[in-house]
Amino acid sequence: MANDQTRTGAENAKARRVLTDIASRSWEHPADKAALQALRRIPVFDAVLRKVFGFLTEKAIRLAFQANAVRVGPNQFGNVYRVYKQALKTLDAPEEYPLYITQTPMVNAGAYGMDKPFIILNSGTVALIDDDELEYILGHEIGHILSGHVLYRTMMVLLINLAIMGFPIVGLAARAALVALLEWSRKSELSCDRAGLLTVQDPEVVMRTMLKMAGGGSSDETSLQEFIVQAEEYKQSGDVADQVFKVLNLMATTHPFYVLRVSELRAWIESGDYDRIIRGEYARRGEPDPNLQDDLRAAAQGYAEGSKEFMDDITEAAKRMGSDILGGFKK
Repeated sequence: MANDQTRTGAENAKARRVLTDIASRSWEHPADKAALQALRRIPVFDAVLRKVFGFLTEKAIRLAFQANAVRVGPNQFGNVYRVYKQALKTLDAPEEYPLYITQTPMVNAGAYGMDKPFIILNSGTVALIDDDELEYILGHEIGHILSGHVLYRTMMVLLINLAIMGFPIVGLAARAALVALLEWSRKSELSCDRAGLLTVQDPEVVMRTMLKMAGGGSSDETSLQEFIVQAEEYKQSGDVADQVFKVLNLMATTHPFYVLRVSELRAWIESGDYDRIIRGEYARRGEPDPNLQDDLRAAAQGYAEGSKEFMDDITEAAKRMGSDILGGFKK
């Protein structure tokens, strides 16, 4: 059995197309780009950034995240390390970023840091998923690093924890920045879902992973087809209460719901962009971006459409339920 598993892993590794010199803009979602631009335009954002990180050093942040975790390598979590090396190779990452596993049952992972990024993988994730699914998750986190997300993600986590603790640094300005960070964070996940797919190069593996992370069940207990149907139903739902809770729940989350992520990823695949990249038709690092202005316009349009849909959901729900939700937000 061990030899069969090894052979299967080798076959899987050979099946991956190495995306040599791929530029992160190849997978970045227009809404992610627009939300990040909007974040940077907030007048207080730079001041909050300096204030939060002004009393922290790179070393202090690394220790805070890594002190209760185990460094992955050839002699520690060797199989995880093998899968990680394959993910790095497929995305042609310029370096090997430190990877750690921490003991926690929550199924999750994250990329953090300032100038020196690293990845934290929860033990609950490793216990739930298989090697292909793990490769997708690691590719997703590598995508965050290559897209330059880690500084802002680290800032968001610190602000959330400071707010929970009631720390005085989290005043109105910092809270405004945190709301914008949460909005951007949800959009950034859509980009890195694409990076994860490009890593594992199997849409079914990606959607199966999302199913497990959403429900926590094994493959024997769940149906991917049913989950895909659920994703489409959720996206198109006209139920009044559902529309309200979609809006309110998203406002408090760092990640969009998995059913919505499945729908977004399927739309990207159906657009043909995924197949084009796998064929080798993608932007390379160091190349000038001739479509920068088009990208910015598309990003602005995507963000405007998302914002309009967001507000339309609130307005329509308020009208149909007879609730002055918008009035409450303006107070």
